[in-house]
Amino acid sequence: IRVALEKIKEAQVKKLVIRVHMADDSSKTMMVDERQTVRQVLDNLMDKSHCGYSLDWSLVETISELQMERIFEDHENLVENLLNWTRDSQNKLIFMERIEKYALFKNPQNYLLGKKETAEMADRNKEVLLEECFCGSSVTVPEIEGVLWLKDDGKKSWKKRYFLLRASGIYYVPKGKAKVSRDLVCFLQLDHVNVYYGQDYRNKYKAPTDYCLVLKHPQIQKKSQYIKYLCCDDARTLHQWVNGIRIAKYGKHLYMNYQEALKRTESAYDWTSLSSSSIKSGSSSSSIPESQSNHSNQSDSGVSDTQPAGHIRSQSIVSSIFSEAWKRGTQLEESSKVTRSVRAEGKSGVLGPVACRSFTLLLGIFPGLISVFFL
Repeated sequence: IRVALEKIKEAQVKKLVIRVHMADDSSKTMMVDERQTVRQVLDNLMDKSHCGYSLDWSLVETISELQMERIFEDHENLVENLLNWTRDSQNKLIFMERIEKYALFKNPQNYLLGKKETAEMADRNKEVLLEECFCGSSVTVPEIEGVLWLKDDGKKSWKKRYFLLRASGIYYVPKGKAKVSRDLVCFLQLDHVNVYYGQDYRNKYKAPTDYCLVLKHPQIQKKSQYIKYLCCDDARTLHQWVNGIRIAKYGKHLYMNYQEALKRTESAYDWTSLSSSSIKSGSSSSSIPESQSNHSNQSDSGVSDTQPAGHIRSQSIVSSIFSEAWKRGTQLEESSKVTRSVRAEGKSGVLGPVACRSFTLLLGIFPGLISVFFL
């Protein structure tokens, strides 16, 4: 009954076959289910593509009909988002590197301090700033404010308004009013909307600049009066607003995503570096001169008395495979010498000096083989 219930439960899991477009214009087809996060799908794609691990690898959703795109957050459920697409949708999933995904955490001083000028900051000060923002009892949303262009509903005209970002949403100052809390008007709450980058809105909607952001409900897939279009004066202002909205919407999830991605990237880099250095070490040890053959026979078959045990434990699986293959080749060569000696001298029933030396060598190698096996 338990097995049957598990099979029924597994059959009820929503699954999708998706096509992911790559940066080189190729594509990959894969199956995802509703239990997978974007982070898990990214890991699968990096493994299949044999590309280096990087913080910047992202899954980007492009909505061609609305000319907008956004980077999926690592904690999001991919299937849940894809089910919002219409059946005849021309939307795409693109696997590509986007430096703006975690630029917030690489240079937090450019996004969390609410300043327009760019400033350098020591790494330790960056960590302190991130901890103050994300590691408290509540997340500190940067108080971003300034003049933005707002697109009129149903028109291609844009008007200036003074907007402010707060934890509860985006507000604007009505004409003739001061920037005080009682006069602010709520423009949009962020609970049920996603933030997108607009693409080529200068041609499509006659936007004042190319730096546009869009706010809409994820289920809206066609032109609608409920889509809000904003335009910024420059790229820096655009990224400040987009990242500020992300912080207000996702909070600590963003910081946790960054830490997990950083951990995976560092572990993958350490693995690659250790494997490369171990393989190089194995290649150099295979060309030991004959004058050192007696020493190499002892060290190759087991752990040397003078070699630290911690170094042996740190060997990677890949390097161990190459090392063991080289050892087995050496041992087979020595075994063949023994066989030839036995055949040559076996008729007399007495082993000659060559065979004796070969058996002595095997006796020296045998304990090493046992130690390698248990390692």
